[in-house]
Amino acid sequence: MATARKVTDPGNEAQPNNDATADSVDAATAEVETNNGEAVTTHLQGEIDRIKGERDQLVDRLARLQAEFENARKREARERADFRDFAVSGAVEQFLPVLDNFQLALGSAGSLEQLRAGIELIVKQMEDVLRALNVQPVESVGARFDPRVHEALESVDRNDLPDHQVLEEVRRGYRIRDRLLRPALVRIVNNPQQKEA
Repeated sequence: MATARKVTDPGNEAQPNNDATADSVDAATAEVETNNGEAVTTHLQGEIDRIKGERDQLVDRLARLQAEFENARKREARERADFRDFAVSGAVEQFLPVLDNFQLALGSAGSLEQLRAGIELIVKQMEDVLRALNVQPVESVGARFDPRVHEALESVDRNDLPDHQVLEEVRRGYRIRDRLLRPALVRIVNNPQQKEA
């Protein structure tokens, strides 16, 4: 077998060395790129792991805050229900003696006048309880009709009283401090003479 001999140009004798140098530079560059690529990959993987750790911590913190919020909401609802029950029990406790007196009146064998006197005392007792709870009746008879606190059942023609004056209270209205619990149901005066003037 014949060996191939490389023919070199006498003016280009440095070329084989240049090719070897270029090959070694390419190999070194590839090795550096591989090493740099591995370093970059390692660095990026480290950043990804760090960010995943932060994410996991934030997700855990969010879950804890949501649980704390839910517990606070449940606690507030429970406290509100307890407060309502406490307030209602205080009011109901004051009405129990009134109920007891009504039951005694129903079981009594007295005369009609005695029964009436007993019921009048019970009504007074109930008014005292309402007053203790800051519940006040709405002024009606003789007052000018006010749609904010009165509800007109009907109007009655009368020439001797001012127009829109409350003539009669059918059902008493009540307020607690400045809040209206229920309007008074009233009959009001309709004075046609005052409307003409």
